[in-house]
Amino acid sequence: MANIQIPVSVLNLAPVREGQGTKEAIEAMVKLAQATEKLGYKRYWIAEHHNTPTLVSSATSILIKHTLEHTDHIRVGSGGVMLPNHSPLVVAEQFGTMAAIYPDRLDLGLGRAPGTDMITASALRRSQNDSVYTFPEDVMELLRYFGPEERQGQVKAFPGVGANIPIYILGSSTDSAYLAAKLGLPYVFASHFAPRYMEEAISIYRDRFEPSEYLDSPYMIVCLNVIATESDEEARTEMTTMQQFFLNVVRGTQWPLKPPVENMDHLWSPAEKQMATSMSSVTLLGSKDSIREQLTRFQERYNVDEIMAVSYIYDPDKQVRSYEILKEVVEGR
Repeated sequence: MANIQIPVSVLNLAPVREGQGTKEAIEAMVKLAQATEKLGYKRYWIAEHHNTPTLVSSATSILIKHTLEHTDHIRVGSGGVMLPNHSPLVVAEQFGTMAAIYPDRLDLGLGRAPGTDMITASALRRSQNDSVYTFPEDVMELLRYFGPEERQGQVKAFPGVGANIPIYILGSSTDSAYLAAKLGLPYVFASHFAPRYMEEAISIYRDRFEPSEYLDSPYMIVCLNVIATESDEEARTEMTTMQQFFLNVVRGTQWPLKPPVENMDHLWSPAEKQMATSMSSVTLLGSKDSIREQLTRFQERYNVDEIMAVSYIYDPDKQVRSYEILKEVVEGR
């Protein structure tokens, strides 16, 4: 049987729940960080999205700083900073500053997508060129900014030089798997919304990995959805919050995170159901026993180094309980 005693971490898109505003959403993000820190989670990452009124994760580095300020030891990072939107120097300065205030607690996850639509990406105005294609060079630039004094060019990040903030490559297709392998960096796959290429991306990354000063061997993190409750039946009900979240994505609508419903069939068409379900197909769902069985099967097949869990659950107490159950499973309790 596969070992499921692995590190577990949290990804939070910082959603706005129905009946709440921006301030409450940010407060809920902090409370979840404090709760999962107490449970022994390894890291807490915050996403980057723009022009989305149902998510408050646009100014990711500010939310990271706010979370670091209100926690004690959990690692906090970006899941991720979408590099096409940002100058690598500005990212290095922001993260270098945070690392100076909170040493050894910061992670920098980097993505190559803009995390928004193209009109908004253009309004973010990093450049008029398509900076998606400069992603490999931008990553190398950041590695240099955080590296030792003797490797710096004329332009340096102060604070930032010598900070050695760990960099993670994020991906939802196979492109970034090649890059993470070539640079010898840890790789995080977004199975929580784009599971289609997961297996292929994991294989590419492991097969092509080149040891580096950052990492001796591949380090594979998979991000997946988790809805863990006291019973399978309750989990199926709670899952309707996540299903409504993905229905939003399919339709391009902007509804806040909604409470569970008894039946989704009156909300979505068969085609919408199929699209939403395919996006959320990598989900651990059910009671503790069910979660244990599903995670064991997952690990027997993929044997990843770390699980990063996203839980779209409307009730904050039930969301914390879901993370508690997952932690109990990986600890064999």
